[in-house]
Amino acid sequence: MPYEPLSPIRWHNGQVELIDQTRLPGELVVIRPRTVEEMWDAIKRLKVRGAPAIGIAAAFGLYLAVRDSRAASRAEFESELKKAANYLTTSRPTAVNLFWALRRVEAAVADAPTDNVAALKEIVLREALTIRDEDEATCRAIGHNGAPLLEELEAVLTHCNAGTLATARYGTALAPVYYLASRGKLLKVFADETRPLLQGARLTAWELHQAGIPVTLITDNMAAAVMSKGLVQAVIVGADRIAANGDVANKIGTYGLAVLAKEHCLPFYVAAPASTFDLSLKSGEEIPIEERDAAEVTHFGLKPIAPAGIDVFNPAFDVTPNRYVTAIITEKGIIRPPYQENIPRVLQGINFNGA
Repeated sequence: MPYEPLSPIRWHNGQVELIDQTRLPGELVVIRPRTVEEMWDAIKRLKVRGAPAIGIAAAFGLYLAVRDSRAASRAEFESELKKAANYLTTSRPTAVNLFWALRRVEAAVADAPTDNVAALKEIVLREALTIRDEDEATCRAIGHNGAPLLEELEAVLTHCNAGTLATARYGTALAPVYYLASRGKLLKVFADETRPLLQGARLTAWELHQAGIPVTLITDNMAAAVMSKGLVQAVIVGADRIAANGDVANKIGTYGLAVLAKEHCLPFYVAAPASTFDLSLKSGEEIPIEERDAAEVTHFGLKPIAPAGIDVFNPAFDVTPNRYVTAIITEKGIIRPPYQENIPRVLQGINFNGA
């Protein structure tokens, strides 16, 4: 590939390294959380964000929690691990990958045929590293599977950031864009700024510009005009949780884009790894939606832009009903309606035991 995107989360010289996404695009700053509390803070404050990246960060957070454990027994060690996992789940409630990664690490320890605490610590680290490496391979596969849906198009519209910064590398929604670029097809991308935290402006526009992929930044309320003028031929977004019926929770504003896409007869694609599916939930109505601090809406940076004391509704995500979703692109293949039947068929062999 002529372009290899940055790796936003990695293990290097015995430390976790994260690109602090709150500092982009002005500064490229790498932070190194040293404790589970620092990792919790990094997830909560969106220094690391994007469902897959949150899961990877949480897995590394578990290792940080037990790395210096003085547990005298396996039972004591597993109790410490469970306490740390429960703590990390309080950082972000919507992204199912966080819960999935924590349970996967716990399961790896539970299945280990050893009572040696030092060996159990290494198992935690090894599982975190495996989750990270698998996510990179998964994103490559999503790019490969999604490329045929976009290769004949001139431009697509995306929302928030579902690129390399949201994953181990390559992204989900942007993975087909990068895949096509690596083969000489430069697909133009219109990026919503994504209020209130501007992930589209700060992150998506930044990483695409860095990659040399043509990107046009628009405000969220320009999407309908862009579609009506025929400037894009599809919408592609990521996901934070997908229910058994194909309802999709993603960054606030996604639902509106899906409705607009249907009105303008444009395909609406969702790209996500298998770990984003939560088949314990029958529909999107059961997906917990995080509500964030009112200051994200009432302030632009540190500057107030609304009357003091005004009531604010600030959900971080919304749910797009499955009827608006043309297809879901995964590493296992492309899933089309009826989702209730085709999700388990395409993702066969994967064990889903809730979030």
